[in-house]
Amino acid sequence: MKSNVLRKRLSLWAALMSLVIAGVAFAADDVDLSQSPEVAATAEGQINMPKQQERMALNYVNQPPMIPHSIDGYQVSKNTNRCLQCHGVEHYRTTGAPRISPTHFMDSDGKVRGNVAPRRYFCLQCHVPQTDAAPIVGNTFEPMPGFGK
Repeated sequence: MKSNVLRKRLSLWAALMSLVIAGVAFAADDVDLSQSPEVAATAEGQINMPKQQERMALNYVNQPPMIPHSIDGYQVSKNTNRCLQCHGVEHYRTTGAPRISPTHFMDSDGKVRGNVAPRRYFCLQCHVPQTDAAPIVGNTFEPMPGFGK
């Protein structure tokens, strides 16, 4: 009985270690943190977004910051999040990118997790690339005093 339990645990441990090693090898092969898309544009080429630009001022309290660089080609899926390769707690010091907010580690019950909470994992739900493109629909929004331009 003991040998079966031990054998199962050893097999599970070996499988887990091989998955971890394979994942590290895979990530190391196709991730280059020094590379970033140069220009994003529509098919018509109407909107150009420089690789990097000054951050725009926020317009209201708790507004998610806008993305001041191109995200063309970035992948954010349940398996990978390109944003965290620069903004994650493991990398922000070496990349110079702003660190992901501590609020992104709280789950829906307010408990702090060891990794990004699922509801905060998909960055592009709240954070959008900034651009100076003309609005498609008219807007009379005025920033709060002390915010915006």
